[in-house]
Amino acid sequence: MSREESVIRFEKVSFEYGHNKPILDEVDFSLRRGMKMAIMGQNGAGKSTLFALMTGKLQPESGEIHTSHGMRVATAAQVIPRDHLELTVRDFFRTCFTEPVYDIDPRIDDVLEVVNLEHHEKLHDRIIKSFSGGQQARLLLASALIQNPDLLLLDEPTNNLDTNGIEHLTKFLVEYPKTCVVISHDAAFLNAFTTGVLYLDVFTRKIEQYPGNYHDVQRDILMRIEKENRKNAQLEKKIQENKDKANFFAQKGGKMRLVAKKMRTEVEEMEEEKVDVRKEDKTIRPFTIPAQEDLSGVILALSSYTVLKGKKPAKKKANISLRKNQHLLLRGPNGIGKSTLLEAIARGVAEGSTITEGVKVGYYRQDFSTLDFDKTVFETLSRAMGKPDEERLRATAAGFLLTADVMHTKIGSLSEGQKGLVAFASLVLERPGLLILDEPTNHINFRHLPIIAKALDAYAGAMILVSHVPEFVAQIRIDDILDLEK
Repeated sequence: MSREESVIRFEKVSFEYGHNKPILDEVDFSLRRGMKMAIMGQNGAGKSTLFALMTGKLQPESGEIHTSHGMRVATAAQVIPRDHLELTVRDFFRTCFTEPVYDIDPRIDDVLEVVNLEHHEKLHDRIIKSFSGGQQARLLLASALIQNPDLLLLDEPTNNLDTNGIEHLTKFLVEYPKTCVVISHDAAFLNAFTTGVLYLDVFTRKIEQYPGNYHDVQRDILMRIEKENRKNAQLEKKIQENKDKANFFAQKGGKMRLVAKKMRTEVEEMEEEKVDVRKEDKTIRPFTIPAQEDLSGVILALSSYTVLKGKKPAKKKANISLRKNQHLLLRGPNGIGKSTLLEAIARGVAEGSTITEGVKVGYYRQDFSTLDFDKTVFETLSRAMGKPDEERLRATAAGFLLTADVMHTKIGSLSEGQKGLVAFASLVLERPGLLILDEPTNHINFRHLPIIAKALDAYAGAMILVSHVPEFVAQIRIDDILDLEK
C-alpha cells in the first residue's frame, strides 16, 4: 500500500497509563481513505485510548503517528459535556469549530436531517438540556458529522438511537466517502457498513488488522482461539510425557542423566511454544435484585399520562395497575417523552400516576443523574444500602467488578460503563418494590447484558422498562406494554 494513500499511519506506537498500565506495545497499522473499520477488543483493552491518540488528545510514549496533510479528525463523545448542557443548539455546534463559521444554520439543518432529528426554525435556539437522552445522542453524532472530517471516529454511536435512527445512520455511513472508525457492540449495525476490523489484543497489546466485515472477523478470531487451544492441549500432553520420561531416566543415573537433561530442555522449549490464549474479559457475576418485602396489592396505578407530539404536550388515558411480579414495557420513538414520564413517576409528581405509600422506588437513569458525581463509589453504595453492612456491600460491589481499587474513586471519574455497574449494584442493595429502568443497556459491555437481563426477568417486584434493544427485551418477562405512540 503506498504511503501517500494512508490517512493515518501508526508506526511502532507504544502507550501506557502510568508505569503499570501498558495499553499499546509497538503497534503498526494504517488506514486509507474510504475504509470503514470496526474496533474490537475487550473492556479495558484501550479502544477509547486509541481514539484519543488518533485525535491527538493523547501523545504516544514512543513511535510515531503520521497523518495526511491538513487532515480533519472528528469524534462523537458518548455524552454531552456537562458545561455544554446550558448552550443553545446553535452555540453547541459552534463549539465544534476552532474558527468562526458564518453559514452555520443551513449546515446544522443538513446534519440534523442525517441523524433523523426533526428540525424547524426554533430548534436552533433551544437549550441542549431540554432534549431527551435519545435526542442528545443524535446531537452528539451530528456534532461530529458537521465538521465533515477526513477521519470520523464514533464511540458506541447507536446507544440511545431507536430503529429509525440506526437505519438513518447506517445509510449515511455506507455512503460516507471518507474514512470511518467505529467502536460498537451492535453486530448487525457493524456488519452493514464495515470493511475491516482493528483487533486490539489485551494480552499482546498489539493491533491486528483484518479485512472483512465484523462477522467474518469474529469467526476468524474464534477459529484462531480454538486452534491455539488445540495446539496447547497437544503440547501439554507431549510435555507431560517428556517430564515423566525425564524423571524415569534421571533416577537411572549415569549416562541416562544426560538423556533426562536433554528431555528437560525440550520440555522448556515446548513450554515456550505454548500460545497465550486470550482469556476473554471477566463478566459480572449472576445477581438478584431482591424485591422489597411485604408488598401487596397495587404498587403503581396509571390512569393517564402526557406525551409530546411535535413539542406540544398531549394527554392520554390509560388503565394500568402494576402489582408485585408484574413487568411493564414502555415503548415509543425518541423525543415522545418516555424519560420525562419515567422521571415524573419516580419522583411521584406524574399526574395520573399513584405509587402506593411505603413503596421504595429503584430508578436507573440513562444519564446516571440519580448518582451524585462528587461522592465515592463506597459512599454511593452505603447510601443505597441504608443500614451498614460493609461485608455485604463489598461482596456485592465485587460481583459488579467494582474492586477495592475503585471504591474510593468519585463517581464523576468513572467510565460510563462503570457508572452503569454502580447503578446496578445500588439497586441490589436498595431492595426496591418498584423498579424503573431507562435504557439500562447503554454503555454496558455486551458480555454483561445476558446476566442483567436474567436478573430483571426474575425480579419479583413491579417493574417499568424502557429499552431500544430488542434482543435484550426478548430475554425479559414482559406482562404488559404501553406504547406512547398509539
